[in-house]
Amino acid sequence: MESGFKDTQIEDLTFAIIGMGLIGGSYAKALRKLKVKKILGMDISHGILKACLNSHLIDDMVEEENRQILSTADVVICCVYPSDIVDFVKANKEHLKPGVLITDATGIKGDMSEKIQAELPQGCEFIAGHPMAGRQGSGLAMAAAEIFDGSNYIIVPASHNTEAAIVWLEEFAATLGSKAVVQVNAKEHDEIIAYTSNLPHVLAVALVNSASYDDNTKYFIAGSFKDGTRVADINPELWSDLFLSNRENVVIEIEKYKQQLDKWCKALKENDAEALKDMMKEASVKRRELY
Repeated sequence: MESGFKDTQIEDLTFAIIGMGLIGGSYAKALRKLKVKKILGMDISHGILKACLNSHLIDDMVEEENRQILSTADVVICCVYPSDIVDFVKANKEHLKPGVLITDATGIKGDMSEKIQAELPQGCEFIAGHPMAGRQGSGLAMAAAEIFDGSNYIIVPASHNTEAAIVWLEEFAATLGSKAVVQVNAKEHDEIIAYTSNLPHVLAVALVNSASYDDNTKYFIAGSFKDGTRVADINPELWSDLFLSNRENVVIEIEKYKQQLDKWCKALKENDAEALKDMMKEASVKRRELY
């Protein structure tokens, strides 16, 4: 990063958002509220980009014929699949501004950070980030600046990252509305996310796909079923990529969850009320500690 970057007011920065879906669109809406200097948008769909431009969500479209406009961006936020970020950098590194900071919003890290940094020109920096923000549904139509309000923001520094980049991303996350910003390494990130994000999505999909689901189900639904299945309304392309990218950790978490289900089956078969109470009491204490 160039020395003056961290001291530049956000109103004087130009941002490029790669991938104008739910998260990319939400970043754009949040940045618009923050009155940044300029917002560039890039997406595989020309129609989506045109809609973003017409609604003043972005100021310029980045397409094949004008990729050089990327050279005006101080910060690039990649909201696409992990493998697509590497491809983006390879295809556009000659257009990147010297000293540009690139970050992401992907749910799985692996060795992505090192791969991306290896492709970048000298002086450019990639730092991995993960806003723990989202909502039911997918796509640009579901985007909202408010999804960052009160959220947690995970920063995943690598050995090549400068202190200036880490500090800037921490402050940026807070400016977006995040209530807590934490740092972990890539291995820790992917292990924890397998439990807190991947597994709940697996469970929601499995619950809706249960053999017990039928045409009458909708007449017997209250808050618990709605809350438990909210994330079953899922983007299959994105989430299959995330599950497979983190498959070893996800399998471990599924096995751990199966152990808990086995305890429930055992207690129910043995008519063991005390075991049921103990499990629920333990969960109640942990849930209150979380919130």
